[in-house]
Amino acid sequence: MRIVIALGGNALLHRGERADAATQIRNAAHAAEQIARLASHHQILVVHGNGPQVGLLAEESERDPTLERGYPLDTLVAETQGMIGYWLAQGVGRHLPDVPVAALVTQVVVDPADPAFDHPEKPIGPYYPEADAERLTTERGWTFVRERHGYRRVVPSPRPERVVELPVIARLLDAGTVVIAGGGGAPVSGDLTGIEAVVDKDAVAALLATQLEADLLAILTDVPYVYADYGTPRQRPITTASPDKLDGDSFTPGSMGPKVAAACAFSRATGRPVAIGALDELAQVVDGTSGTRIQPAT
Repeated sequence: MRIVIALGGNALLHRGERADAATQIRNAAHAAEQIARLASHHQILVVHGNGPQVGLLAEESERDPTLERGYPLDTLVAETQGMIGYWLAQGVGRHLPDVPVAALVTQVVVDPADPAFDHPEKPIGPYYPEADAERLTTERGWTFVRERHGYRRVVPSPRPERVVELPVIARLLDAGTVVIAGGGGAPVSGDLTGIEAVVDKDAVAALLATQLEADLLAILTDVPYVYADYGTPRQRPITTASPDKLDGDSFTPGSMGPKVAAACAFSRATGRPVAIGALDELAQVVDGTSGTRIQPAT
């Protein structure tokens, strides 16, 4: 099968972990091992997230006294694409030394007039205590939302319109290459000028999976299922559902919400299934014995 895997940035930097390189390299190696097992039998495109990493570099850049201003988000996205792609390509290559692996820095065309620029909601970076979030709001004009583990910075996340490197990705997959396409891609305008934002990796994965005629879109996260009434006493796993069934449910913006929206978009556009589940159960998520399966009702 041709499988597109959307791998969350939290798979490389788990909640509560220090953002040390050694920690992320270890987590990337674990993710790469799971991916390599599939890649020995299937065509694989990995679209990885980088929200925690972009947020960390943005904070470091803003604090650097030698800079007039911090680096723009699109540049930091490109930087983290190279870093994470390097780690994942190394890991997959160790398990599949005879299979070519390519990590790409991708650009994603977005509309500069997208309403998302007026309503930032994509979380990036670490969790902050309330006092620090209030200080950074005042000092830097950042926007924060409160989550279960603290406050996180949120930035605009416009809808992806086109992945510039799509033809290259298609040729590499056809040639048997495991392709790692970084993050949601660096957001650019139609003339390839960088734009201050981040693009949701699940939306980009759904777009690429549709255009590449993938047989399956697998969205990996840090929970084993999509849950109804998540975080409440009524919480329960959803094992199978159609896009129409999920339309009536409410999911967390900036977290499970974009994953479900991307899954429904791909499933409606192609009639093919989407699997959402945990990285540690990737093989079972793909074969349908674990995770949430989404496809149109028959």
